[in-house]
Amino acid sequence: MQDKEKFMRAALRCAAKGLAQGEVPVGAVIVHEGRVVASGYNRRTKTQMASSHAEMYAIDRACKKFGSWRLPDCDLYVTLEPCPMCMGAALNARVRKIYFGAYEQKGRSLTQELAASNLLNHTLEVEGGVLGEECSEMLSGFFRSMRERTRETEKAEKVSPAD
Repeated sequence: MQDKEKFMRAALRCAAKGLAQGEVPVGAVIVHEGRVVASGYNRRTKTQMASSHAEMYAIDRACKKFGSWRLPDCDLYVTLEPCPMCMGAALNARVRKIYFGAYEQKGRSLTQELAASNLLNHTLEVEGGVLGEECSEMLSGFFRSMRERTRETEKAEKVSPAD
């Protein structure tokens, strides 16, 4: 197994932790010198904070571990293409490269444009589609299940007598 698949599997395990807590299953790991040094998963539902993304937790933990806001020798692996906020954090932290699994299907992520823009005096490499099918299926399964629960709730509300 290639290293990038090994590390994406670590990110998938993080996503599964979030899934078990009812969160959108996105996981992220920071890799330095061939080792996972930090990880994170989405916690927006739990924290009710818009910034509680997997990448933000992983980046913050890596910065704390190294005692620096700069992570120039680190790579970020994330199960879903990063949003603009997370791309900004990765650029600001001087991450070397981002590997992501599933491509963002809703809206435009701007991943490639931000990676190459030199907005923060830094550019980084991006590689998408790493274990893309596995990452996509975890996300799709979550949203299918969520839609089914919503339909069941709506159906039950229509059937139950009004108070």
